[in-house]
Amino acid sequence: MERKVKVVQYGTGKMAVYTMRYVLEHGGEVVGAVDINPAVIGKDIGEIMGKEPMGIVVTSKEHAEEMLQTAQPDICIVETMSLLKDVGEALLLCARLGINAITTCEEAFYAFNSNPVLTNEIDCLAKENNCTITGSGYQDIFWGQLIASLAGSTNKITKIKGSSSYNVEDYGIALAEAHGAGLTLEEFDQKIASVDRMSAEERQNLIQSGNYAPSYMWNVNGWLAEKLGLHITSQSQKCIPQTYHEDISSSTLNMVVPKGNATGMSAVVTTETEEGITLETECIGKVYGPDEFDKNEWTVLGEPETTLVINRPQTVELTCATIVNRIPDVINSQPGFIPTCRMPELTYKLNALNTYVKD
Repeated sequence: MERKVKVVQYGTGKMAVYTMRYVLEHGGEVVGAVDINPAVIGKDIGEIMGKEPMGIVVTSKEHAEEMLQTAQPDICIVETMSLLKDVGEALLLCARLGINAITTCEEAFYAFNSNPVLTNEIDCLAKENNCTITGSGYQDIFWGQLIASLAGSTNKITKIKGSSSYNVEDYGIALAEAHGAGLTLEEFDQKIASVDRMSAEERQNLIQSGNYAPSYMWNVNGWLAEKLGLHITSQSQKCIPQTYHEDISSSTLNMVVPKGNATGMSAVVTTETEEGITLETECIGKVYGPDEFDKNEWTVLGEPETTLVINRPQTVELTCATIVNRIPDVINSQPGFIPTCRMPELTYKLNALNTYVKD
């Protein structure tokens, strides 16, 4: 592609400040932005990024379709919510207009195993209008590609065990609330943990209805299983509240979480496969105390056994850089709702994004 890659930013919160800047630094062009927050609608994206005005103002969701038709972007970056049903409207709009889209929605990383009806609806519409929809972000590398690479150097695998922690303060109130941050333990049990006590049949019915709320690793295990050629026989999850030993302040929740209340949760997903390989993965999202930090630890058990530990990864920046580096892969991909496990291995984009886009 000879011209710059044109991008629309859907959602202009904390993450968007990085993704828009990274797009510009990689030779792309931000041609539009959308948000639902009255405080930012009408603002110039330059102001949001702390730069000089750029002549592109944030549009309300009600006028998103008109803006997208006028701007004609090559791709839309959707950075709003964590569940597919909450970003479905934006992704369906892009699919209907034939606009590629990449989202940080964690469920969209592999939504076939948690919301197949909406996923298939988006998939069919994207195929009909010749565009690609996908989910990516931190998990694309640190819970996906890195682990598949470790597996590639292993003779025999019996189990893959992973754990990743992150500070919910970095991602906004929707994510913090989804992790139960601020709830009493009784409220956590009723609103979050109670879902884990349902039968497999009840869970499958909830999945088919589009109302299941998976933890992030639920979809990661589906992605890993496909990437490694595994066939899932069963999958379950257990959500456990996290607490802190003293009162802890949360700027995102705008409250002080009392000692003993939930600061977030640990969600453990266990996946069994026909091949006898177990995937046991955990994500820990909570309001951090002063002594806590992000950590990513994975072990491939078998022959040989290998453990990978990454302390203090810059999770927000890594998420946004992954999204931007994925842009050419999405544009080049076959149409449909295509998970990144079906795309080429992610690489650093040394040159301008458009130089990696096929004509």
